[in-house]
Amino acid sequence: MVKKLKVELVFGATTYSVAFLLLLVWLFAAAYFYVNPLGSCKHQLRFWRDYSLISNDKGDFAIEEVINEVIQEDTLKFQLRRFVRDEDRIQFENTGFSCLHSQISEVCVSERPLIIDNQTIYVPSSQLQLTKKLKLYGEVKAHHRVSPVQIVAGEQSANSSVPACHVTHDVPAVVFSGPGISGNMYHEISEMIIPLFITTRHFRSQVKFVITDFNPKWVKKYSRILKSLSGYDVINPAANGTVHCFPGGVIGLKYYGLMVLNSSDLPGGYSMVDFRKFLRESYSLKYENVFQIKRERPVLLLISRKNSRVFLNELEMVALMEEIGFEVVVVRPSGMSNLAKFARVVNTCSVMVGAHGAGLTNEVFLPSRAVMVQVVLLGLEWGSTAYYGGPASDMGVQYLEYKIDPEESTLLKKFGRSHPIITDPDSIGTKGYYAFRSVYIDGQNVNVNLTRFKETLVQAMELVDLDL
Repeated sequence: MVKKLKVELVFGATTYSVAFLLLLVWLFAAAYFYVNPLGSCKHQLRFWRDYSLISNDKGDFAIEEVINEVIQEDTLKFQLRRFVRDEDRIQFENTGFSCLHSQISEVCVSERPLIIDNQTIYVPSSQLQLTKKLKLYGEVKAHHRVSPVQIVAGEQSANSSVPACHVTHDVPAVVFSGPGISGNMYHEISEMIIPLFITTRHFRSQVKFVITDFNPKWVKKYSRILKSLSGYDVINPAANGTVHCFPGGVIGLKYYGLMVLNSSDLPGGYSMVDFRKFLRESYSLKYENVFQIKRERPVLLLISRKNSRVFLNELEMVALMEEIGFEVVVVRPSGMSNLAKFARVVNTCSVMVGAHGAGLTNEVFLPSRAVMVQVVLLGLEWGSTAYYGGPASDMGVQYLEYKIDPEESTLLKKFGRSHPIITDPDSIGTKGYYAFRSVYIDGQNVNVNLTRFKETLVQAMELVDLDL
């Protein structure tokens, strides 16, 4: 009798402990994941009501349909609620729709159905009235390059003027604009790919992309990434006059700035480490860390330019690199056209060298602890650090700069030593971006001082050797 009582006490204590742990998990979900644990009770009641109605006459198949419907509805609500905070969440809970404002970008979230007719998005609802135009691109400076969409939410979007659905989808939509600055990898990664990753990764591929200002070249270039984030073909809403209907979705992409992620966001924040892991998975890259590369000589990738910021003594630079002990791979713009193939090349390199420019964005594919050497041209000191140097440390890539002297720039011969272009680049910047660009970005080449540059290359070799 005593043993039986002890067993019952232990069993009872264990039961209460488990219940207490479940309660803690329940409260954690409410506090940190912005999910109301009681919010789905009405769905459960609906489920049991529907179950009682169909269990006697429609069998297990109908029961399974009801279960799947409840699960899908709750999953969609959970995925969308991750986006909303504070007052925006209150509005979302009350109306099923909310536009999230920040200093940089604006994103609208809807658990109401979306009816997409080219550049117009209808949100049928009796609980809100809204008509607004929105440019679905994060970087405001590129807004003049993209077309706005019009959002029509409210009872007016439930009347007869709303077009009928041609295609009805069972997963949410993420609607965003095509590239504002097409062909520039830095802007494509910073302003589109990273925001797309931040916005859609948690959907686990169960989302469809609707791309306004559709650019087929961009879609092809980043097809690996698009397929990793969505298990479906992308949709061009302007094609064939087709009207697409979705159970809900996100209008716009979360954007935090150039090469910036949202690791501080809870829940669901992502770091540059998370993004690089995603890229390795998407492109099947072999090396996570530079010490995994087993080569007789470390490989140095030299990015060669042909129109501006050209290395005029490139052959001599290659000879110096080989003399120091590197195996040198020279890549020109044509060699970067197939991004999937080039990403694998970059991932096998221990060092990457290049002048300031979009080609350096390929540092995202370098293995951790690799070295990136940026040749900083006259007038480009701030941009070089902000666009490539700073992000390199977030990537786990070791960063070195080689700052040229005026004697190494073709601008010295063209303008003379006493010209403000040489002595005071900031004064040229006050004349506007395009005036500055025409001189320092589009009008400058470099003849590298090999004696000085050798010191930087030796330092890069030492950093690589430490990790081997």
